[in-house]
Amino acid sequence: MAGHRTEAHPHGADRLCDAGDRVYSRAVRRGRVSREDAEAVPCLVELALLHPDPDDMRYLVPTSPQEVMTRLLREMHEDVVAAQSRMGATVSAFEWYASLGGDARSPAEGVAIRVLDGLPRIRAAMDEATEACTSEVLAVQPGGIRREDELSEGLHRALALRRRGVRMRDLYTHVARHGQGLLNYMELMGDAAEARTLDEVPERLIVFDRTVAFIPASQDRTIALELRHPALVDYLVTVFERLWRLAIPITAPLPDTGIEGITHRERAIAALLAEGHQDAVVAERLGISVRTCRAHIARLSETLGAASRTQLGVRIAQAGLDGPPRSTELQPLTAPGPVAPESPTGR
Repeated sequence: MAGHRTEAHPHGADRLCDAGDRVYSRAVRRGRVSREDAEAVPCLVELALLHPDPDDMRYLVPTSPQEVMTRLLREMHEDVVAAQSRMGATVSAFEWYASLGGDARSPAEGVAIRVLDGLPRIRAAMDEATEACTSEVLAVQPGGIRREDELSEGLHRALALRRRGVRMRDLYTHVARHGQGLLNYMELMGDAAEARTLDEVPERLIVFDRTVAFIPASQDRTIALELRHPALVDYLVTVFERLWRLAIPITAPLPDTGIEGITHRERAIAALLAEGHQDAVVAERLGISVRTCRAHIARLSETLGAASRTQLGVRIAQAGLDGPPRSTELQPLTAPGPVAPESPTGR
C-alpha cells in the first residue's frame, strides 16, 4: 500500500502536488489537520511534512516551513558537494587520458571551439587573450552610442595592449560618432587605435593576433564562442578587412547623399525599408532606437512627398535610395515632388 501511495505522488517537498499543497497549507494555518483529511495525501507524511500530534493521535501537526526549508537546503548542499566531488574525479581522469597524447599545448590552445558560459568566464578568456596578444586586435562593435560602462569595462585591456605596442582597429556604426565617450576613448588611445564606421555592422567580433576570435553565442551575450580553428579565424579576418575597406574613418565626415534634404542616416534607413524590414529591425541594425528610427522615416516621407508607406517605397526606388549610392551622373539632385494621395483602397 505504501508503495502504491508513493507512486501516486512522485514529487519532493519543494514541489507539492495540488492536493498536498491544500492540506499542508491548512495544517500550517490551523496548527493541525485530522488524519481523515490527510488520508488522500500520504505524501505529506512520507515527506515528513506532517507527523502525529502527541497530544491527540487523531490529528497530524505540520513541520514548520522554516524547518522544511533548512532540511531542503541541507540536502541541496550535500548534492552540490557530491557533484563537485564527481566533477573533480572526472577532470582528473580525463586529464590523465589527455596526457596520453603527448600534446604539450594548454587546454585553450588544443580546442578549436570553446563555449564560454557566463560573463565571468568570457571576461577571464578575454583577459587571457589580451595578455598573450603581441601585435594586433580587430574588433567589430555593433549598436549605437557606446555607454560609458561598456567602454570602461574593456579599458584596462586596451591600455595594457597599448603599453605593449599592439595596434587596434575598431569598426562601429555611424551612430557611434555622436557619443562623447567613444571620442574620449579614441583620444586616450592615441595612435594605438584606429576607428571607422559604417551604416551597419555585423554582430560583435574580437580577433587577437589573427589566431583567436570571440563571437557571441546568445542574444544577451552571456554566452560566447572562443574560436581557434585557423580556417574560421581566417574567414572572420577576411570579413573584417572587407568591411574595413568600405568603412569611413571616424575623423572624416560622412559623405553627402547627393539628394537635397536627405541625410546619410535617412539614406541607410531607406535602403533597409526597401528590403522589406520592419521599423524595429531597421533600428537595431543601425544602432538607433525605434522612436528615433520612426522620426527619420517621417522626415524621409515628408521630403519625398510620400503620403503612405506604399508611396514611400515607390519614392525610395524613384530617388535611387533602395541600394548603394549611384554615380552622381545618374542621381537626382533633388527629391521628386509629391504625388497624389492614395485612394482608401490602396490602389
